[in-house]
Amino acid sequence: MGGALNDSAPLNVGVIGVGVISAQYFAEFPKLPNLHLRAVADLDLDRARAVAAEQRVEAMTVDELLAHPEVDVVLNLTIPLAHADVALRALAAGKHVYGEKPLALTTAEAAPVLSRAGELGLRVGCAPDTVLGTGIQTARAVLDAGRIGVPLGAAVAWTAPGHELWHPAPAFYYQPGGGPLFDMGPYYLTSLVTFFGPVVRVSGATRRSDRARTVATGPQAGAAVPVDVDTHVTAILEHASGVVSTVTVSFEVWASRVPLFEVYGTAGTLSVPDPNRFSDPVLVATADDREFRQVATAGGYAEAGRGYGLADLARALGTGRPHRASGELAFHVLEIMEAVLAAGARHEVVTLASTVERPEAVPQGARPEAW
Repeated sequence: MGGALNDSAPLNVGVIGVGVISAQYFAEFPKLPNLHLRAVADLDLDRARAVAAEQRVEAMTVDELLAHPEVDVVLNLTIPLAHADVALRALAAGKHVYGEKPLALTTAEAAPVLSRAGELGLRVGCAPDTVLGTGIQTARAVLDAGRIGVPLGAAVAWTAPGHELWHPAPAFYYQPGGGPLFDMGPYYLTSLVTFFGPVVRVSGATRRSDRARTVATGPQAGAAVPVDVDTHVTAILEHASGVVSTVTVSFEVWASRVPLFEVYGTAGTLSVPDPNRFSDPVLVATADDREFRQVATAGGYAEAGRGYGLADLARALGTGRPHRASGELAFHVLEIMEAVLAAGARHEVVTLASTVERPEAVPQGARPEAW
């Protein structure tokens, strides 16, 4: 059953859902000695068996994995529609849970997950853990050191034509729990909360085009993609710290020259690397010369990949400290996204009910498995 670990006992991981994203996690497990892949499960048992053979672990049904006494934590890589249900079942089985984003489709679904975990003394973690890499953590170190003065605002503009151009089965990106806001928004919103703390109010506007979308690659090529979510979203976020962030995410843009992610301070501008990646460079332009210059790495897990948030959770179990990619942080980000959609639909400012502490910074040279 799940519980605290000592420094000689890795956390035994059972993966539920072995779709496209799972390969990125499997690639990182060998680098993380405090995680041990124990078993995999999927609704498609044949697919689970194929992946299990590749990873040299046991394939199970979902029920078998949840009941297995040697699984300490469930890595929940199912589709967003199943996130809350799988998490609750894992907690009921005495397992810690770490899942892909979003934490659930709605805060109403997500709240019982956190409540149940608290009752049982179990941990809930949630992607994205890209913010724990050297890119976002170095940017945070730059801000915390005052290198651009007092931060006043931030601007995000992530745009693309749509995931159907590259993903072989993109339908879920256009259903509730998907769209540019729920798919890409967590990377940027988690980074913004990491930088500036919780959001207190949001306003926004949303659009949905009627252009036909079809799958471009793979066995479903040519199939129509129904769209049941907003595909162009613009939001204004007011942080408790006073910083104002503007965020645009879109599946409607064929080309753009707008900067991806910048922070504006009283003494300079910070060019933030892509938070969907772990280790891109950070640039700063100061009031002295107004030229962007790369800064040295100043924080974050080096050469990180997906799974480092789970390893950070395992480390936290051994120390009793909070883990960084937490369920509480993911819940706050989920409420921000809900509020943005509500603001767009009702044409009003929405005040958030939740709050969260800024996660502890990852110092330079830190290793997620080091106690």
